Amino acid sequence: MNILKTIILLLSFTFLWGCGKSQSDKQEHPNILLIVSDDFGYTDLSAFGGDIDTPNLDALIAEGMTFTQFHTAPFCAVTRAMLLSGNDNHIAGMGSQDLKTSVFGYEGHLTDRIIPVPALLKEAGYSTGVAGKWHLGNRPEHDPSVKGFDFSFVNLEGGGNHYSERSIFPGSLISDYTENGDIASWPDGAYSTDLYTDKILSYMDSAMEQDKPFFSFAAYTSPHWPLQVDPEYWKKYEGRYDEGYEALRLKRFNNMKKLGLLPEDAELPELHPRVTPWDSLTAEEKKFESRKMELYAGMIDNLDWNIGRLIAYLKETGEYDNTLIVFMSDNGAAAEDFYHHPYFGPFLQQHYTEAYDKMGTEESFISYGPQWAEAGASPFKYFKGYTTQGGVNAPLIISGAGVEGSGILNHAFTTLMDLAPTFYEAARISYPDRFDGKEVYPLRGKSMKPLLEENADRLHEENYVFALEHRGYILVRKGKWKLVNIDIPFDESNFALYDLSVDGAEKEDLREEYPEVYEDLLQEWNSYRDEVKIVFPTPSGGE
Repeated sequence: MNILKTIILLLSFTFLWGCGKSQSDKQEHPNILLIVSDDFGYTDLSAFGGDIDTPNLDALIAEGMTFTQFHTAPFCAVTRAMLLSGNDNHIAGMGSQDLKTSVFGYEGHLTDRIIPVPALLKEAGYSTGVAGKWHLGNRPEHDPSVKGFDFSFVNLEGGGNHYSERSIFPGSLISDYTENGDIASWPDGAYSTDLYTDKILSYMDSAMEQDKPFFSFAAYTSPHWPLQVDPEYWKKYEGRYDEGYEALRLKRFNNMKKLGLLPEDAELPELHPRVTPWDSLTAEEKKFESRKMELYAGMIDNLDWNIGRLIAYLKETGEYDNTLIVFMSDNGAAAEDFYHHPYFGPFLQQHYTEAYDKMGTEESFISYGPQWAEAGASPFKYFKGYTTQGGVNAPLIISGAGVEGSGILNHAFTTLMDLAPTFYEAARISYPDRFDGKEVYPLRGKSMKPLLEENADRLHEENYVFALEHRGYILVRKGKWKLVNIDIPFDESNFALYDLSVDGAEKEDLREEYPEVYEDLLQEWNSYRDEVKIVFPTPSGGE
């Protein structure tokens, strides 16, 4: 009997010790939930003057820290490469999201010059999963399953139908999906954001079963075109945008002033030349345009509902306080309208419709175009694709484990390359010089921990340089100064110089007034260009 009692006590002690060790391990290695929205505009966020119903994002804003000066790349694949590497897009292999070559920096997939975030976290004992958009190589050797993800269900392309696997790009009638490295089919009746959330929840469950911390990447394709969503989400917005895109742009601009995010004397930049004035539209055209924005708002409404599902899961499982939650957009608001594009248009018009009574359905292909993108990018110049602020200044919310304070707006300059170092420091991981037997480039970002703990009011030094190039569009940021080119083909004489401390709309080119500053940033551009081996391919005519 004494022996039996001894065994029971030993078993009990072992069980309790194991539980204590697991809890301690989890505290040392918090879960990381990375939520990336596709083409979510800056002022779609309530904290920046938005009007779309997003109670779950609002809760994250209220409980965490929202960054007003967070900078991404101007296009989705480029951002994803930088996000998952903590490095420049050329170093990571995505100098252009369209090219697939043997040229350094333009391989069209994640290279072995960097370590993918999930690979290093997996090596440290994390369970890693991704669901949604990949867009970082479509060959088996470039699949997320060989880049560090234990679990994956992804669209390998830049976008897709939200209700089925019907392709939206010429060359194939079916979009490419893989699940854990194998060719996958789209489940009947599934809607993209709902499905990706289901997958992420299942990956979290697997991590819990294995008693591992998780890195879950919810790579949503919402609200990326085509604008498709169930009526229950968009009907609540009927009539809300009947005053038009210029009125919405001004309303959000004024909201930002009321929130203290803009000075009272701030002015809106000029509209992009592609924007047709609202007052010049016919009644039918206005009706059609209003529906576009209603659908877009409905997609964000559904996205927020699904984010609520993730948060609810974390709270139900007791993991909420031990999870670092990051929400971001991959770039500025999207202005593409491929349905009327000279290359993409014929395919889309053959297989889809833009009829008013079909808008939002699986059969429709609708984009809200530059006109609504200007409203989503207010108060900045232009939108996705450009290296102006409207293309690269995007929403970022960080909440949960490791974030001190609540409801904080942080105005420090940050970039998407700062997120990987933040994840590594949270997980207590050192970034090595070599990985899988190969030398890798050092991280270019810096951990945001000092900001999150409110121990610093800035992350980067005044002379820190953030440079970026994609398709000949360029920016060089140094302190308050920004050098930018948005003219194609690239010509160095087209660089403009802006003082963002007084001209966030990038309206006044100061290179003639400040020649020394201009020359300094030009030298920074030359150093960056040589370092990452930039080349300028011949333009192909595609958008």
